[in-house]
Amino acid sequence: MSSAIYRSSAQYQLISVEPLTPHIGAIIGGIDITQSVTDEQVAEVRAALLAHGVVFFRDQPIDLPTHKAFAQRFGQLHVHSARKGLDEHPEVRPIHADAESKHIAGEEWHTDLSCDAIPPMGSMLHLYKLPPIGGDTLWASMYAAYDALSTRMQQYLEGLTATHDGGIAFRRFDPNGKYPISTHPVVPRHPETKRKLLYVNRGFTSHINELPAGESTEVLSLLYRHLEKPDFQVRFHWEQDSIAFWDNRCTQHLAIWDYYPNVRSGYRVQIKGSNPPFA
Repeated sequence: MSSAIYRSSAQYQLISVEPLTPHIGAIIGGIDITQSVTDEQVAEVRAALLAHGVVFFRDQPIDLPTHKAFAQRFGQLHVHSARKGLDEHPEVRPIHADAESKHIAGEEWHTDLSCDAIPPMGSMLHLYKLPPIGGDTLWASMYAAYDALSTRMQQYLEGLTATHDGGIAFRRFDPNGKYPISTHPVVPRHPETKRKLLYVNRGFTSHINELPAGESTEVLSLLYRHLEKPDFQVRFHWEQDSIAFWDNRCTQHLAIWDYYPNVRSGYRVQIKGSNPPFA
């Protein structure tokens, strides 16, 4: 079953939208983020984001103020709850890997900061330095993953909740840090599209609250293997000054670290989610 809420290309008057897969991902054209962007263009980008889960822009050599200003057209910026941003731009997180890196951001499937009581609505990543080859990112549609479950499994998961622990992702960077822990539905509804989706991930989910430990582990393992199937994914090949903007409420992503010891650098900002985060 196709999970995208497609708009006809004719309905986009001010931007172009090229879908990449039946379930997730689209390339946005006809917009120059380095210049003035109209409210009407922003509205069409938002519509494309809701339809495709993650949208990509090419050839956008933006600076940090422009990056922040564009992201703010979609909502207030979210300050990371566990990792420090830049001194002059606390909402901005450097995303960097080189020969000295022991870990990289996003090296396993995850939804950004699902450990927060109100996770970010979306994330916007700009890469300006890339390895000569490699460094792609995968995104997966949690609408498509939910839709592909059997009716019996969907019914079983309905009403269950899961604990999301920031320490799972961040304790390797600072073993003594204090990290947020939150509870979210396993099958929530997106606050804008009202569609059901899967909301558990390897990066943050510790257990399903209503199940014994053994059952929780087995059910989560089954769901992880399911939602990480290539059927629900798009793979994005970065070019210099590409931007990815993803709906953090209905997607997961994985940064592929196949380029060691080469350098990959950029900046990410996040947009605040709604309260409550799900419908």
